[in-house]
Amino acid sequence: MARIAVFAVVLALLTWFLRRRLVRATGMPTRWARITDTALVLLAVLTLIGMGSGEVFATSWARPVGFLGWVWLASWLYLIPGLLIIGVCAGVNRLARRRREEPEVDPAKRRTLQLATAAVTVAALGTAAYGVYEASNPKVSRIRVPLARLPEGFNGYRIALITDLHVGPARGVDFTRKVVEIVNSQNVDLIAIGGDLVDGTVAKVAPDLGPLADLHAPDGIFGVSGNHEFYADDGGKWLDVWETLGITTLRNSRASIERGGDTIDIVGIHDYTSPAPYEPDLTAALNGHDPNTFALLLAHEPRQALEASEMGIDLQLSGHTHGGQMWPLRYLVPLQQPSVQGLDTIGNTVLYTTRGAGAWGPPVRVGAPPEITVLELVREN
Repeated sequence: MARIAVFAVVLALLTWFLRRRLVRATGMPTRWARITDTALVLLAVLTLIGMGSGEVFATSWARPVGFLGWVWLASWLYLIPGLLIIGVCAGVNRLARRRREEPEVDPAKRRTLQLATAAVTVAALGTAAYGVYEASNPKVSRIRVPLARLPEGFNGYRIALITDLHVGPARGVDFTRKVVEIVNSQNVDLIAIGGDLVDGTVAKVAPDLGPLADLHAPDGIFGVSGNHEFYADDGGKWLDVWETLGITTLRNSRASIERGGDTIDIVGIHDYTSPAPYEPDLTAALNGHDPNTFALLLAHEPRQALEASEMGIDLQLSGHTHGGQMWPLRYLVPLQQPSVQGLDTIGNTVLYTTRGAGAWGPPVRVGAPPEITVLELVREN
């Protein structure tokens, strides 16, 4: 609840800023100013409801009404910088007029300001609306992964990687079902779940994961926690829910898969930022592991590959970054992570970072389409 209160204050301040730029700065007529003021307040309330959906508010009513608020919030990524640029330009122009002792109010320049503000607003809203469409259609990315130590028995082995559904606030059971249907249609050998399936509490959001019980793969379904499993509830409780759906959760532990007389170890650790008593412990997860055995690590964040390389991990599968989710945020991801998306090599470890199937916060993606990844492991000669 404290987090929602902080969000409410921030929303109020930003809504005040938007009013100044959209209404006062443009000299909007009284009637339209009142309509715009009402819309801004209503959208702020809807945004707050969306932020609390799944954690404070029941998704049955908060998700549908909060969806619009989330989309409005996404438009701010483009709206606020655009309005700031217009404001700076207007301020510079005003100072220049004063130096030239020109009239403070210039109808032609006021009209230009109004048109520029309208153009930025339409562009921001249009981009967010497009992002809703882009985010609603996860596609399958098929990736061939050459691996030097892959046993011959696993040459051509296929793994579906699912991460970052973030169901709860804006997405529910229907989205989970869509992802499950896509994954099952790929007929892979193993399914890996890389965390951040939910945003919300077990009590309010667990039913939205129900379709995961229909996942099937010959060698099983394995999963590890992400950071969001710990935000609104106890991450251990969430992993217990996954277990009831047929997912083998790897909690700083490992399992072995055999094929054609060969073996690989599936290793899983908690997220990099997990609180006590769920801190990631790769040493514990590798306890009893034969260094000569190929090791595949499930770890939510790409930066966990830095330790994985030192510990002899051959392949790490991660998510978390969303590929930046909304352009141009992808350019900030390298400040925290060694990989944004796709195949990389970290030391001696091959790393694949998926953009994930869902979206955090606003159900919007721009320039970073959602993906469900099917990896084909091939022996590198």
